[in-house]
Amino acid sequence: MTTTEDPAPTASAVPAMPAATPQQSSVLVVDDSRMMRLALIRALNALGFNNITEAANGRQAVELIQQQSFDLMLLDMEMPEMNGMEVLTEIRNNTKLSGLPVIVISGAEQVDSAVKCIEAGAEDYLPKPFNPTLLRARVTTSLEKKRLRDLDKVRLVQLQTEKDLLEQMQRRLNEELAEAANYVRSILPEPTTTPLRIDWKYQPSTELGGDAFGYHWIDPDHFAVYLLDVCGHGVGASLLSVTAMNVIRSGSLPNTDFRDPGAVLSGLNNAFLMEKQNNMYFTLWYGVYHAPSRTLKYSSGGHPASLLLTPASGGGLQSAQLRSPGLIIGAMEDMIYQTQSCVVPPGALLLVLCDGCYEIKDAAGNFMEFDTFEKFMQQHGGEPDGLDRLHSWVRERHGEGPLDDDFSIVRIHF
Repeated sequence: MTTTEDPAPTASAVPAMPAATPQQSSVLVVDDSRMMRLALIRALNALGFNNITEAANGRQAVELIQQQSFDLMLLDMEMPEMNGMEVLTEIRNNTKLSGLPVIVISGAEQVDSAVKCIEAGAEDYLPKPFNPTLLRARVTTSLEKKRLRDLDKVRLVQLQTEKDLLEQMQRRLNEELAEAANYVRSILPEPTTTPLRIDWKYQPSTELGGDAFGYHWIDPDHFAVYLLDVCGHGVGASLLSVTAMNVIRSGSLPNTDFRDPGAVLSGLNNAFLMEKQNNMYFTLWYGVYHAPSRTLKYSSGGHPASLLLTPASGGGLQSAQLRSPGLIIGAMEDMIYQTQSCVVPPGALLLVLCDGCYEIKDAAGNFMEFDTFEKFMQQHGGEPDGLDRLHSWVRERHGEGPLDDDFSIVRIHF
């Protein structure tokens, strides 16, 4: 399978760390006076700066800063070809150059022009003839400001890189969860109309729920229906539910008669002991309908009762709860689960469900009782849209947001 992945951010996307010492800093000295340039270079050498480049005029300076990176520029105001103000304007209009700190150098009579240069973006001002102590202070301050600005840029790029990586990982995780959720849904059986009419409603509370169900004919006379609910949600719960479902569907428990519900639960209990499943367990209701005798055998382990709805003599539907005693699946080794049975009259409905269908907390924090759910199904369980009405009713009681647990119910018309 070919997949397209977002390119991972690379180290080259992160700017180099800013210079921290004079030895690491590069300085461009711009002055049309050779003597002034030499004086500035000697003063900078005395401060520890060795990486110094000269420019004799503004145009040459612009060409240099476009070709290589500098940490600081000392810029004379009055020069031929391009003066200091024109150089500053060029820098200000170029976003790639705008971070370069500039110290303007001018004579005492050019103070007004120097002020305009600072307004145009220069970092500081140094009068001619310059004082070495003042030069040290101006240069040190300007470089420290640049270093802090560059550090901020590095941090911003690093944060953006980390954010991009996290978003990329989240997208991949969402895609994998969606793929896993689609797989879980793909193993659920399709609703059917013959020989039994079966429909269901399934809504996990998260991307991956812990509920799963199925039904199939074991042989021409015996029809199995089952619903399990793994503790918790997410990938672990989903994996356990799918694995258990595949065991049931394939009938792959050794020495187990899958027409005997109690034997099936006992076999699953030993096959999925909590101590071997990262302390995860599941509840299960498993029933087998014998079509010739219309007898339903069933067994449950820690699971809610199924409801058998039958036509009442006065009209409407009456219900019977189908449950057998038994611990959750995987709690203790060699547990024996009982099989019980009942006769299914013509026109009956069987509802196999999880506790997410009725353990709904309302806005006041009160949970619905099973009896309340049972009465609702007596009234609406036989309607064509009965399961949809149940889900809407539950959603209304719960309020905004996803349900707290998976919602799964299977309805079989006999």
